[in-house]
Amino acid sequence: MTPLFSEPLEALEVGARFTTRGRTITEADVVAFSGLTGDWHPQHADAEWARDSAFGERIAHGLLVLSCAAGLVPFDPDRVVALRRVRAATFKRPVRLGATIHVEGRIADVAPAGDDTGLVAVDLDVRDERDRTVIRGQVEVVWRRGDAPAAPPAERTEQDRTVVPL
Repeated sequence: MTPLFSEPLEALEVGARFTTRGRTITEADVVAFSGLTGDWHPQHADAEWARDSAFGERIAHGLLVLSCAAGLVPFDPDRVVALRRVRAATFKRPVRLGATIHVEGRIADVAPAGDDTGLVAVDLDVRDERDRTVIRGQVEVVWRRGDAPAAPPAERTEQDRTVVPL
């Protein structure tokens, strides 16, 4: 976990930067995303059709890439309560199957929102393995203040720990 994402709201500084690990976008990702969303556009799902398209091959859905990029940001669940908004997303380049993406980001804004939380805007520059920007965007998350207690772990009973064969 990047220490930045475990900091209380009060310790965050606008301009703080981070870089995530990489993640390869696979055929399985594209098929699963198509099935989940119902988006079977031939640009993503039909290699023969895509070969004659403007991109010359199948590419990943833009929203799939954005979702994977957001998942790469190591938000600490004891600090980050929820994704509140995708403020902007500009799709700059297609992402081919087999490409590896990572995020270079920065804290863009920090604002109090209530007694226990604040809103943090995070700029995302999603880059491919050739270090080219593929998506530029910003997300806003609800961030817990330093003195706000994290949700307590759920109590487990002996029954919860018992494995019952099917």
